[in-house]
Parts: sequence; C-alpha cells; structure tokens
Amino acid sequence: MPVYEFEGKRPRIDATAFIYPEATIIGDVVIGKGCYVGPGARLRGDWGAIVAGPFSNVQENCIIHSAPDITTILAERSHIGHGAILHGPVLEEHVVVGMGAIIMDDVKIGAGSCIGAGALVTAGMVIPPGRLFLGVPARDSGKIANEMEKYLEYATGVYIALPPRCLKGLVRLNMEDVLV
Repeated sequence: MPVYEFEGKRPRIDATAFIYPEATIIGDVVIGKGCYVGPGARLRGDWGAIVAGPFSNVQENCIIHSAPDITTILAERSHIGHGAILHGPVLEEHVVVGMGAIIMDDVKIGAGSCIGAGALVTAGMVIPPGRLFLGVPARDSGKIANEMEKYLEYATGVYIALPPRCLKGLVRLNMEDVLV
C-alpha cells in the first residue's frame, strides 16, 4: 500500500484497521480503530487533515481531500460508499454517503443522516441529523424511515466486521496460481 509522508506530516493508522494494498494514504491522515479502506481509495492529507473515526469505512475508489488548513472529519461509523468524493466536510456519527455521491467544501452532515447514491451536496450545506438527502443538487427527502435505518445499521455492521476478516483471511495470489 502506498503510504506517504508529506512535508513532515505522516499518516497514523490504528493496527486494527485494514487498508487494501491498492489504496493510497498521503500526509496528515488519521485512520482509527477497526476502519476499512477499500482498493483504489485515495485519502490525500497534503493541504488539510483527514480523520476517519473508529469503525468507519471508505469503500473502493473513494477520494477524500480538503482545502488548505481544513480538516475532513468522518466521525465514528461513517460509511462512505463506492466511488464517493468528499472534499472537506464534517460528518457526524454514523453518516452514510451513497455510492458516487459528491460532498463539497464546508458541509456539515448530522448524525445518522444518509446521502443518496449519486447525490451532490453543494458547498456550505448543513444537513440536520437523521435526514435523507437525494438528488443533484441534494435536497431533503425527509426523515429516515425505521426500515431504512435498520438497513443502514446492518450495512455498516457488515463493514465493521470486515477489517478483522481481511487481516486474517485475505491472501494475495499470483496470476499463474489462478490460471486454469
């Protein structure tokens, strides 16, 4: 896994986190206990810091970055779907960002909220706790229903269970070992 120090700022990764070898971690990045970072993810803490709280997951091909002197915060159990782009937001506890969503600068997303797949959260938005935001630009689609809340808890739980499984059971193979 490419891990880079940038101008004296070095990533700090908890030993219980799992980062795929194809992910890239640069500069002032903190990855907490039990986090998962998927292949192709890029966490670029060169201009501003990035903090991924305990049991957060950043799935395949996500990009996380910040403007200068801004800290991107993913609070505990943040769930960042495949291909999402985050640029300088603050996510409170257990925010779910859907696949391919884009979260721009100076955004604050309240605890337990969900940003739908493909949504665009424009700069400066403040999203209250427990809300579902969908569309381009993202708009409030109401309170998260109980069934959706249960599903989001389940989905996050699947990713919380993944790092120890990967640390124990992921084995890199050579191409010649799998050709039939």
